[in-house]
Amino acid sequence: MTDDTGPGQDALLRLLSEYDGGVLTTLKRDGRPQLSNVNHAYYPDERIVRVSLTDGRAKTRNLRRDPRASYHVTSADRWAYTVAEGTAELSPVAREPGDETVEELIRLYRDVQGEHPDWDDYRAAMVRDGRLVLRLHVERAYGIPLAR
Repeated sequence: MTDDTGPGQDALLRLLSEYDGGVLTTLKRDGRPQLSNVNHAYYPDERIVRVSLTDGRAKTRNLRRDPRASYHVTSADRWAYTVAEGTAELSPVAREPGDETVEELIRLYRDVQGEHPDWDDYRAAMVRDGRLVLRLHVERAYGIPLAR
């Protein structure tokens, strides 16, 4: 297992770039973990994992109350894994089809899925669904990096 110091960090964080799905762990009011399968995009220059969330869901409520979170990503063969720990920053909830949150959600969608067939419909859905962006600022990572 690699700790949060030294050259192993780069190898661990690479897994966040190579896979776009993982498990987001937030803390319930009673301190127990709440886990959610999500898609993400990792921005290594910023050391930020971005995830689209819906306002009012358990993970969003948990992060508003306690911004500490962990994000687990595993390789396809499940031998390599990374747990990124950090502090969550939440964007405002999307309120208008052209607001900054919707623009960030579009960037996130493109980085995970590519182009959308109808961006006007997507923009409207982000407002209708009460979407926002989680920015998980990675402070440390541990796990077993991909073998190269």
